[in-house]
Amino acid sequence: MDRRRISALAHADHPIAAPLSDISVARLLDRALRDGDERDGAERDRDVRILDLGCGEAAWLVRAVEGRPGVRAHGVDLDAGTIARARDGIAARGLGDRVTLHAQDAREFVAQEPFDLVLCVGAAHAFGGLLPTLEAARRHLAPGGTALIGDAFWEREPGQGTLDAGFAADDYTDLGTTVDRIVTDGWTPVYGHISTTEEWDEYEWSWTGSLSRWALDHPDDPDSGEALKAAAEHRSGWLHGYRRTLGFVTLLLRRTPDQLH
Repeated sequence: MDRRRISALAHADHPIAAPLSDISVARLLDRALRDGDERDGAERDRDVRILDLGCGEAAWLVRAVEGRPGVRAHGVDLDAGTIARARDGIAARGLGDRVTLHAQDAREFVAQEPFDLVLCVGAAHAFGGLLPTLEAARRHLAPGGTALIGDAFWEREPGQGTLDAGFAADDYTDLGTTVDRIVTDGWTPVYGHISTTEEWDEYEWSWTGSLSRWALDHPDDPDSGEALKAAAEHRSGWLHGYRRTLGFVTLLLRRTPDQLH
């Protein structure tokens, strides 16, 4: 079964593809877009431009533009089917004139103008890790802009159960080291959110439950059995492996001036 189809089905009840609650998403966006509201002079007369690298079905972008008429958004994702579904949903919400989606490799995306806010939450794998993701954000970010980056870290040293679930010990580092790497790369955190156990549990139960429900509701679909198996394997890896070991941090970052770095 295609991994992209699995992901689309698994995120049906949790469109934010990361362990973040609706309240956490709203708070992060409020903080991230506050900088745009505080622009001075001519900068205030133009729209705030935001970009989501690895946008999936553009859940972050929809939440960013709704209720903010001065925000214009672009999203990039490799999966053309996901982008097509996202466009339909955006059009149904009447946001098609303010959200533009691109079906292409986010590593190759080029824009005519920089962005005030660049997001990449839960999609660092598309760039090969955290530091390459930060470099991609840097390329697209306007002077004084903000990056909203979400990635995993180890809450504790991974045990055998976590490794058996498909992780490698060097996939991530602890939270302190993760933030140190970001700072060393020339960024200053201005806000952050560490996903709680409750947020993780809601995300994982939604992921496995949505996929399982689809499989049970569509027993005649050729992918039904594989979907049910994938959900069961994921659930086992979570409950017997990385639960309370794998953490997730979402950071608002600004570029550190060269003279202070």
